Amino acid sequence: MSSVTEKLGITIERNPPEEKLTELGVRQWDKWGCPPSKFPWTYDSKETCYLLEGKVKVTPTGTNESVEIAAGDFVVFPKGMSCTWDVSVAVDKHYKFE
Repeated sequence: MSSVTEKLGITIERNPPEEKLTELGVRQWDKWGCPPSKFPWTYDSKETCYLLEGKVKVTPTGTNESVEIAAGDFVVFPKGMSCTWDVSVAVDKHYKFE
């Protein structure tokens, strides 16, 4: 069963139904991956992504709070957000920018 939460402006849907992924064409989106690492990132546009593999702690700039995302999560990052990605398990994801 899927559940949607929003924290620090990041929307996370855990285990979205396959029908939703198919309807959105997620598996046709570009793919991106990275090994365990830590780096700053700023979203110039809204990003929607679906994690196939991995585990990441995302900490928006200016806060000590973070959001954890992992394999099976469907995530939306807002345009203009600056954050730090702390990748503990190598990431493989489908993504699209709007």
